[in-house]
Amino acid sequence: MDQLHSDMVVDPADFDEKSSVAIITPDADESMDDADPEPESEPRADDFEAFMKKNMPELPDQETEAEAYHTWEIRNWQNMSRREEGPVFHCAEHPWRILFFPFGNNVEFASFYLEHGFEENKIPEDWYACVQFMLVLWNPNDPTMFITHSATHRFTQDEGDWGFTRFAELRRLFASSWEERGRPMVEENNANVTAYVRVLKDPTGVLWHNFINYDSKKETGMVGLKNQGATCYLNSLLQSLYFTNLFRQAVYRIPTEQDADPRSNSAYALQRLFYHLQYSDNAVGTSELTNSFGWDTRQIFEQQDVQELSRVLMDKLDEKMKGTEVEGALGKMFVGKMKTYLSCINVDYESSRIEEFWDIQLNVSGNKNLDDSFRDYIQVETMEGENKYQAEGFGMQDARKGVIFESFPDVLHLQLKRFEYDIHRDAMMKVNDRYEFPEVWNASPYLSEQADKSEPYIYHLHGVLVHSGDLNAGHYYAFLKPTKEGHFYKFDDDRVTRATKREALEENFGGDFINVNGIGQRNPYTRTWSAKRSMSAYMLVYIRESRLDNILMTGQCLDPPKHLAERVAEEDALKERKRKEREEAHLYMEMQVASEANFKAFQGFDIVPWKPDLYADEAAQPKEYKVLKTTTVADFTATVAKDLDTEPDMIRPWAMVNRQNGTVRPDCWIQFPDMSVEEASGKFGTKSQKFRLWMEQAIRRDEDGNPVFGASLVDIKSQPNNRPLMLFLKYFDASSQKLFGAGILHASLQDKVGDLAPQILKLLGWEPGTNLKLSEEIKQNMIEAMKPKMTLQQAEIQDGDIITVQRVLSDTEVEQISATGGYIEAQAYYDYLLNRIHVNFEPKVDETLPEFSLTLSKKMTYDQLAAKVAEQLQADPTHLRFTTITNAGKAKTTVRYNPATTLASILTPTSFNYGGNTLQKTDALFYEVLDMSLKEMEQRKPQKVTWLPEGLVKEEEYTLMLPRNGTISDLLDQLQQKANISPEVISRAQVYEGHNHKFYKALPREYQIMSVHDYFQIYVADFPNEESENMITVFHFEKEPSKTHSVPFRFPLRQDEPFSETKKRLSEFTKIKGKPFEKIKFALVSKPQYHKPMYIDDDQVLWDDYISSDRDEIALGMDHVNKSRSTWGKTDSIFIR
Repeated sequence: MDQLHSDMVVDPADFDEKSSVAIITPDADESMDDADPEPESEPRADDFEAFMKKNMPELPDQETEAEAYHTWEIRNWQNMSRREEGPVFHCAEHPWRILFFPFGNNVEFASFYLEHGFEENKIPEDWYACVQFMLVLWNPNDPTMFITHSATHRFTQDEGDWGFTRFAELRRLFASSWEERGRPMVEENNANVTAYVRVLKDPTGVLWHNFINYDSKKETGMVGLKNQGATCYLNSLLQSLYFTNLFRQAVYRIPTEQDADPRSNSAYALQRLFYHLQYSDNAVGTSELTNSFGWDTRQIFEQQDVQELSRVLMDKLDEKMKGTEVEGALGKMFVGKMKTYLSCINVDYESSRIEEFWDIQLNVSGNKNLDDSFRDYIQVETMEGENKYQAEGFGMQDARKGVIFESFPDVLHLQLKRFEYDIHRDAMMKVNDRYEFPEVWNASPYLSEQADKSEPYIYHLHGVLVHSGDLNAGHYYAFLKPTKEGHFYKFDDDRVTRATKREALEENFGGDFINVNGIGQRNPYTRTWSAKRSMSAYMLVYIRESRLDNILMTGQCLDPPKHLAERVAEEDALKERKRKEREEAHLYMEMQVASEANFKAFQGFDIVPWKPDLYADEAAQPKEYKVLKTTTVADFTATVAKDLDTEPDMIRPWAMVNRQNGTVRPDCWIQFPDMSVEEASGKFGTKSQKFRLWMEQAIRRDEDGNPVFGASLVDIKSQPNNRPLMLFLKYFDASSQKLFGAGILHASLQDKVGDLAPQILKLLGWEPGTNLKLSEEIKQNMIEAMKPKMTLQQAEIQDGDIITVQRVLSDTEVEQISATGGYIEAQAYYDYLLNRIHVNFEPKVDETLPEFSLTLSKKMTYDQLAAKVAEQLQADPTHLRFTTITNAGKAKTTVRYNPATTLASILTPTSFNYGGNTLQKTDALFYEVLDMSLKEMEQRKPQKVTWLPEGLVKEEEYTLMLPRNGTISDLLDQLQQKANISPEVISRAQVYEGHNHKFYKALPREYQIMSVHDYFQIYVADFPNEESENMITVFHFEKEPSKTHSVPFRFPLRQDEPFSETKKRLSEFTKIKGKPFEKIKFALVSKPQYHKPMYIDDDQVLWDDYISSDRDEIALGMDHVNKSRSTWGKTDSIFIR
């Protein structure tokens, strides 16, 4: 909502006769904005030109298209209707009129509005006007008596009126004396109202736009990018690169036909993003691209550094372009060269090196504009006095040190350092200082004398990337100039709007607001008021004038790769089909059909895998159908018959039902061919998403050509309650360790179990007299042996039951199968099927080892697991160690050797094993091939050691496996081998223990490893070995001594040494030098509470302070920023996998 000049706001109340009127009211505690007459300085209400100039001045930064004023003479006020419209007048060729509610629009106030004067239903399509207006009610008998209210509004078809519901209180208007003037405002029932209208030009097309139903593509021809959470910084960079058209063409030419997977190939994902930006009508999502980067939710909701992102993206794309037709294309566009030099003043000697750069970081603080920053960048430092340069062959010499540019790239990316460390606040802060940059800029003054200047280094501004807000909260967007002679446009996530040159440049210089009203403006992100602009440029993109046409590819077509266009077209067609399917989904139903061929191919529980089964072959899967609900059973059967390559009358459908024991079995034959499949599902099926059918196939045709089904061949012997049964036969082959479907049996309910033998032998092709064992597969964990003398009815057998047969084995066969770990009985094999699991194995440390998968049993012991894995790796099973894996793919818990441990307890831990945390993968393990047996390793103690070869500036982490009865000498021996340390260095190395970043104690060579605390850290350092009777412990903290960080150590003190000299030794001791060391503040801190730091002066003698206190109760603190965390508070650098 726009803030009105008179501080009026929209009131939600509506008037019945004018429901579309925008209602505006003053605040409850404010009186009307009445104008007290000032005879000398205030013009009269009938002096229209002067009145308009005085009371409705032109808005800054806006250009007037036309202005007009019109007076409506209101007569017989109290005799008017509740709603009145004034005469039509024109301004900028638009018709206008005053809308008046004499008795108020549901309030006790006179209500006045300005509205367009078009006749109903004759408003031009897409009509709008941006208007600054003022309504003045005045007494025609005394024009010095008046009331004014003013506002600005974008008038449209939907918002055709705007004004003031509480313009003036009716009671006061008709009072006998208005503001003690001796006469009423509405005198003799008459008054005048004048409308002052100023129509403003709208070069961007979005002045005061509410952006409801705004169409970026329609208004600008371009589309934006959707924000996933905190990816506005990514969006601004991507738009900048997209409109660097030569870059887009180079990306399009990266070969991606063979690896066209947007989930893993970032180059292909970027091609797709650019394609959609080029052809889509709506804002484009970036989730596909960020997924290809390997980002998760943390990266999506965490703003990153744009410069770092730009460099990482360029590196990744440059790598993808190697060996292709666009190899080196990015370097030609974005890479320049600079020379770092050191030149002697008095002798002919110079040391220099040429370096490439992709972008330039420029200081904002202390500089007024772009040229100031470049002068600062190439500023020459004179090295003289104590700071002389050691020139080879010339000794110590006065010298000049600096940087100069040898060339600038065609596309110049300038990173403005808007975020800097504030030493006074000891924190990162945003620099909001005013900093100007031109639309056209000359880079020549910053080139060396030897640089090639055959072409002028004149640059044109192509893009301004903006940050609005502060360090902790803000938003990114970009102003870009897509064409050489075109306009700037604002790319703010999913919205693209035309922008003025002033909006792109001056409004992003930063600094103070112009004409500030005393408290400034409100930052929408921090919700605070400030006179400083919250929005400022942080990255500039310039293109060299002589290369503009080449970089922007002026007049050239920019076509995406053919395979990309075809792939997107296929995806669009698929989306359209799916959309149509969703619309028509209510007309269709899903069905599953299983046949005897599926049953014979299946090795598992039940008849076929109705649900996805990792172990089932494709041939075992039931066929899926999507059919109209009105399809008849006969028509559907004909469709299935065609797929089974048979005649429709040779098959008949059985409805599958869910039994109470969790199995899915045939229940009855559907004998109603004219019934619809929807009706059949409701009558015979069970409540499941898909209607499941079993297709029974006829055995043959009879002499008359009629199909013969198995049930018709069963002799029911005229026995009462006897009927034919359709049964499923599975065969367990112990020699091959397989269980598969053998076929269909038909028998009568009164047949004995033993009577099935001849039919089974014939079905399997076995010799008569072969000894058999039969069992019934009741459910997954219930396989029961069948008694031959029982009838099928006594055994509670019914249609759809599964009988498993196996041959009786000889003693020799039993011995042979048992020796190989095979299963002898069908019940045991069923148990294996119930507990089998597919486990993925990944190397934990050695990436040269393979990844592989094994099908194992959950009941398998640790030794059996190790044996199976060792067989796969051709390794010693005793030298294997396993580690569980978290759902995020990280190592979780090392599995300790226990012969009673099962695979199930390893993969699905309970509260009694492996921590009880089930947030781990249940089908994967890391493995390691050890140098020693696992039992031996478990007799050792893993010890983390930090090796410090160069003071505190370099840290190397190692985990050593030390004998539990070992000493620090053993630790040093192992560390020497792992870190490749010389005997001389390891002999003088200092070993000490630390905890919570504080020094605990020094460890002698004979110190026992078992005495080291489990949660303490061991440090081994090559510090200078200076003997001192007073050694002070040193630790690091940030602001508060409780916020410790970095490596602690012990430091030797010297008698009578001022702290200024002690600091020099500390710098040499820690190897921290220059500005990083200068930023450190030093303090004495009392132990053990570690509070109340007492900061040290340079003339202070630390030796005296140390011996005057309890030596074990004082420590030296180094107060500085924790460099182990990023200044943005993130844990990891940005990456693209």
